[in-house]
Amino acid sequence: MRGLDTPRILDDIGFPGVFPFTRGIQPTMYRGRLWTMRQYAGFGTAAEANRRYRYLLQRGVSGLSVAFDLPTQMGYDSDHDLAAGEVGRVGVAIDSIEDMAELFDAIPLGRVSTSMTINATAIILLALYVAVARRQGTAPGALAGTIQNDILKEYIARGTYIYPPRASLRIVTDIFAYAERELPNWNTISISGYHIREAGSTAVQEVAFTFANAIAYVQAALDAGLDVNRFGQRVSFFFNAHNDFLEEVAKYRAARRLWARIMAERFGATNPRARQLRFHTQTAGSTLTAQQPDNNIVRVALQALAAVLGGTQSLHCNGRDEALALPTEDSARTALRTQQIVAAESGVVNTVDPLGGSWALEELTDRIERDARALLDSIDAAGGTLAAIERGVIQREIQESAYRAQQQIDSGERVVVGMNRFATEASAPIEMLEIDPAIERRQIERVRAVRASRDATAWRGALDGVSRSARDGGNLVPPVIQAVEARATVGEISDALRAVFGEHKEIDV
Repeated sequence: MRGLDTPRILDDIGFPGVFPFTRGIQPTMYRGRLWTMRQYAGFGTAAEANRRYRYLLQRGVSGLSVAFDLPTQMGYDSDHDLAAGEVGRVGVAIDSIEDMAELFDAIPLGRVSTSMTINATAIILLALYVAVARRQGTAPGALAGTIQNDILKEYIARGTYIYPPRASLRIVTDIFAYAERELPNWNTISISGYHIREAGSTAVQEVAFTFANAIAYVQAALDAGLDVNRFGQRVSFFFNAHNDFLEEVAKYRAARRLWARIMAERFGATNPRARQLRFHTQTAGSTLTAQQPDNNIVRVALQALAAVLGGTQSLHCNGRDEALALPTEDSARTALRTQQIVAAESGVVNTVDPLGGSWALEELTDRIERDARALLDSIDAAGGTLAAIERGVIQREIQESAYRAQQQIDSGERVVVGMNRFATEASAPIEMLEIDPAIERRQIERVRAVRASRDATAWRGALDGVSRSARDGGNLVPPVIQAVEARATVGEISDALRAVFGEHKEIDV
């Protein structure tokens, strides 16, 4: 690494709040404003998830982060055959506007920032959110939050896709265009490296593959006629906080610098806010162990500290019990207190970029940026992100990294405390959150009651409008809003789009 000479300080490290934003996107960072403390939550029925949200808001959470169950993510109603056994299990079940209204009952959407982790059915959940806000008397322009809406990473890391990639990208850009006009305070996409890392990628791959997807989205937005200097301000990211402490801090700094340069050099963005990398961080679920679960509290604290030292804009800490089940209220509270202790007691918020200038950290930052850029160049050479996904190139690289990491754990080369070293014969049992099996039956009854009580003519006409826009190329968001307000269900709207776009089949890599 070159010495920390004046040109290097100005060109690469810079000053906080100044391009290329290596040291943070705000001049004063947390001295001026803390990160948003979110808790990713949602399970069972909308009523039960609503109680958890209100519990978290009362205890200091400053933004909600909604988890949806698998049927909702995959566009199936709770009474579909493929939903059996999954209703309300890994998140909240949302079938209709009635569920969405109950989910946010007594939560003023004009005053709360909401992040929704949803992708294949993102357009429907956003439409439901807008429709419920209208019911509350809140104009769409007053809504603040983020919808993940990152469908490309589903094909390479997670698997909750419905339609083929190019049709899915069209839906994403329809959301961009609608939000440009109607939702000025809404982040229309949260491009996720988190799930890429959870699938087994390295830190460098997390940055590179996330940005490969981001490049595809920005180009699609430009092709749709959006202004990069306006659209770029609404792009946000979602990264993992993994175990290698210094590497993670360097990863965020390198990502911030690399993205600023991509937006300036590749897309010609001149607005400083359009060049800034704004990101949410979640601690690494894949690092949690079922063995000695109290150890997870320490892991999460170190990962959270890395995210803060790396300059995150919002943060979620996992519960100690999430290798076993959804977190209990006690675990969720401890996870929230972890953030609050870092903010209030550690002192790291009193200095902007406290580790900046460290020889080790600057070397790691340089290496991650350099290696991530090399990977991006290889994806460009392969024909771009969509071509690489369709040929399984990115998927294969992640799988190979995951395999190597597991080999290191199995051999003991990579230590996991309490599992392959310092293990005990048995861990004391801990309380776990249990989902009542009756939830599924009640949710099925609820969605069937909605179907039985709605205006059939308005419902049919609204669904036909969705199909017509899908075929004709019109923006899909307005007809989907009309459909949810006519009480069409998530599954019905998804099926209307399936009939036009078809379904994607997994690529054999």
